[in-house]
Amino acid sequence: MKFDITALGEILIDFIPDGVDEFGSSRFLKKAGGAPVNLLAVASKIGLETAFIGKVGNDMFGDFLKETLIENKICADGLVFDDEHNTTLAFVELDENGDRNFSFYRKLNADTFLDKKDINEQIITSSKVFHFGSLSFTSDICTKASNYALEIAKKSNCIISYDPNYRDKLWNSQEDAAKVMRENLKFADIVKLSKEEAEMISGIKGKKENLLKISKDFDVKIILITDAANGVEFICNGEIGFLPSFKVKPVDTTGAGDIFFGTFLSEFLKENDNLENIKSIERYVEKAIEISGKSTLKKGAISSIPIK
Repeated sequence: MKFDITALGEILIDFIPDGVDEFGSSRFLKKAGGAPVNLLAVASKIGLETAFIGKVGNDMFGDFLKETLIENKICADGLVFDDEHNTTLAFVELDENGDRNFSFYRKLNADTFLDKKDINEQIITSSKVFHFGSLSFTSDICTKASNYALEIAKKSNCIISYDPNYRDKLWNSQEDAAKVMRENLKFADIVKLSKEEAEMISGIKGKKENLLKISKDFDVKIILITDAANGVEFICNGEIGFLPSFKVKPVDTTGAGDIFFGTFLSEFLKENDNLENIKSIERYVEKAIEISGKSTLKKGAISSIPIK
């Protein structure tokens, strides 16, 4: 089978706050999460063929996540079950603007134990786009597996997309995270960065300055820098562009960046576009801003994607 996008990385449970019960205790909704999975769910809903490579615990949460992949028409052949380590969990706090803060239960959990032997090579070699993030580089075992998968993707001439998806609580230090995020740019053709991530990687302030420096220092064809309500700045073939945000009053911003990137990649692939002569990058970005903006009107990531 041929795949439009294959993603490797973390897959986990997001527990989203849902008010309190009659005793005043907090309630949480169980949602499938993990940036690579959120991205694939968008592409699948748009009608593209997708696949996931990752690891979960052999537990009730792992079963739920496999069911979620299947329900969302994401090929789960690359999902591995671990008998020794539990599925990763994240509890989410939301402020009045829908912005989130995470508490992760991941230190010795399944997705960090993805091994080279777990990588399904055939899925990667059958893919147009191979997507990854920097959280696959927070453990030695998973780093080796991820580098191995990237080598296969490069040899197979996949377009490689990259979202660092920085989460401070999952790194020893911001310096360590910035070093890894920067090193991984050498693999990437298309990169999505938050403003914070771009500044960490480049060491300078200002979106336009970051675009120019990262574009100059690394052979990245397309760079997208998102800045929440302040819109998106992007560079393609040396040309810089900007589009404003989609005006909404957010309920939950969980997964919005993943949904943005998933929409962008899907639009790019639907047009059968190529990196050497991009047809309409502004239209792809505009659609991505709209879909990700609308996704913040509901709780959760996958369940909030506004595509039937």
